[in-house]
Amino acid sequence: MDEVFGETVRKQKNKLSVGVVVNQSIKNIIITCLGFGIGAVNTLFLFTNFMDEKQYGLVAYLISASNLIWPLMAFGAHNTLIKFFSSYTDQNQEHRFLTQMLILPFIVSLVLGLIGVVFYTSLLDFIGNENSVVTPYTWTIFVLAFALSYFEVFFAWSKVKLKSVFGNILKELFLRICTSILLLLVYFEVLTVEQFVYALVIVYLLRTLLMKWYAFTLHHFKIRFALPDNYISVFKYSFLILIAGSVASLLIDLDKVMIKEFLPIENVAKYGICAYIASVIIIPSRAMHQITYPLTAKLINEKSSDQLQVLYKKSSLNLLAISGLLFVLIVCNVNELFEIIPDAYELFIWVVILIGTTKLFDNLLGNNNSILYNSDYYRIVLYIGIGMTVLSFVLNLICIQAYGVTGAAIATFSAVACYNLAKLWIVYRKFDIHPFSIQTCLTLLLILSFVFGFYFWELPFHPIVNILLKSILIGVGYVAILFLLKISPDINDVLKNSITKWLTSGKSN
Repeated sequence: MDEVFGETVRKQKNKLSVGVVVNQSIKNIIITCLGFGIGAVNTLFLFTNFMDEKQYGLVAYLISASNLIWPLMAFGAHNTLIKFFSSYTDQNQEHRFLTQMLILPFIVSLVLGLIGVVFYTSLLDFIGNENSVVTPYTWTIFVLAFALSYFEVFFAWSKVKLKSVFGNILKELFLRICTSILLLLVYFEVLTVEQFVYALVIVYLLRTLLMKWYAFTLHHFKIRFALPDNYISVFKYSFLILIAGSVASLLIDLDKVMIKEFLPIENVAKYGICAYIASVIIIPSRAMHQITYPLTAKLINEKSSDQLQVLYKKSSLNLLAISGLLFVLIVCNVNELFEIIPDAYELFIWVVILIGTTKLFDNLLGNNNSILYNSDYYRIVLYIGIGMTVLSFVLNLICIQAYGVTGAAIATFSAVACYNLAKLWIVYRKFDIHPFSIQTCLTLLLILSFVFGFYFWELPFHPIVNILLKSILIGVGYVAILFLLKISPDINDVLKNSITKWLTSGKSN
């Protein structure tokens, strides 16, 4: 039986192709774009008009705080599942491994929950009286984190089967659509803000249950209360990835949590709006990484260094080119955008620029994280990551008190830039590969040229008209130059195929 299972696994591995990556990446990009579009409506218009700054700040804080905790609860199980799943050729060992991945987060969550109960009073004291609006909802942070941790585990379950689209729908669309509905219910006074928070918790739990159902339909398994033979390697990797996940979450959400400690909670909402606008730049990478992560793990397991280098360079260049356009569109239109947002939410332009540059840098790395976390060198990254987290905390401590909301962006940019440079250097030293080329320089020059060319250009029309006109001019000009310079063969091929299909459909009509 094990021989048959092993042969089946090998055949499934051989079916993997770039076509799978392209097909699911395109679907994921569409889903992620729609999700961010709905999220933008929620963040910029519904929250800002249906809640005051303090209420919006409360919701933003609860979500940010849960994002800091869930990697601890997951205990790295989501990444561990992706790394080790394809290595099993014995079905019994696979069942043991999957059982371990499901039980481990529950045990860790139970321990953290008990600690939370024992030290609940201390936690309330830490939150403080200045922002006492958070106090009644402190327990929801734990529940949200629990739902997030198991969602990521079941999402990883579907990724190893190269089925990421449904999970991406739940992650990017389902939650945001439900949030929109709940906000409308608040507007029509069907729900109070308190009931909104509780309903949002229920939505998070429901999303996790749906992800669990889908994951189990993709790959059935039998519960085996026994550890796999390689349990030491699995535990060690899970523990180290736990640190990595915590580092990543801290670098992303620590700024929002620390703003609440030094400034009135409404500033969390103001910062969150500017940061969300800039975070749109990560759409391409979030879509592509859903499928490149397991593909990178496969290439490393098979020691396909040449293919790994090709994937590294292509993912970096393509993500930089696409996210660069988003960066230009955001920076050049952000002033007009804030003209249609309620005056209570002011624009912090340097928050947008610094967080946007941070996200652009993340895209420039391509599948760098996938290479490191699926290799034997992830330990080095974790040690550096811990240092960067300490650096981020210290910088936030200093910069927020010195520069207010903008200080949080300065701290985040500085810490993430140092972290990304370290990861680039490690991959170069250990794998002797890097993602850069002449095309990378050309793309960066193109981005800078468009930013300086269009940021100071003000049109005398309504802000929405200005945004549409500038976006069309920027989009057409950017894509045309990208195409003419032949910076990315992959993007050129997509554009050629799209034009060909459009012309063919036009003739047939």
